[in-house]
Amino acid sequence: MDTTLILWGAIGYLLGSIPSGIILARVMNLGNLRDIGSGNIGATNVLRTGNKKAAALTLLFDAGKGALVVLLARVFANESAVQTGALMAFIGHCFPVWLGFRGGKGVATYFGILWALAWPIGAAASVIWLATAAISRYSSLAALVTAGWIPVVVAFTGYGTYALLAAILALLIYARHAGNIKRLRAGTETKIGGSKAKTAD
Repeated sequence: MDTTLILWGAIGYLLGSIPSGIILARVMNLGNLRDIGSGNIGATNVLRTGNKKAAALTLLFDAGKGALVVLLARVFANESAVQTGALMAFIGHCFPVWLGFRGGKGVATYFGILWALAWPIGAAASVIWLATAAISRYSSLAALVTAGWIPVVVAFTGYGTYALLAAILALLIYARHAGNIKRLRAGTETKIGGSKAKTAD
């Protein structure tokens, strides 16, 4: 295998596996995220601590680590490394070695990757997410709809080279949201703003 891809896969995984939410919660004395809400490490669960600043920072850092891998690989390597690093950054967030491979659902990191790959893709994803969330009031459904549409978007907007990556990321997001999908089907998923929501983070 190409050593460049191995290197950027490792870099992507290590950067992606940095548990921003856990670190911020500890630094800001918000408690152990594993004992709060859904127990996930993303911004949605950080918000359940009542600290909006911490949640915003978690969202920023989780998106930023995905974007950073893409941008660095683009400068110092090639497009194959970009896609390998991006995929592994997402996997690193979802399955961080530091947390026993129990990470978040990867939505923020996913968006960071898309914006860094090409801003039109990131913009399209943001519009789809916002529109779906506004109509349905389900954060998890917005993430699922976005992930489902982005492979189509990249295939028909001149970014077909990212179609396979987008499809793989979509499958991973659906897998990470298996519980949310069950609750959506059962009608028990709490809407945005609900006190007991277990939505995408």
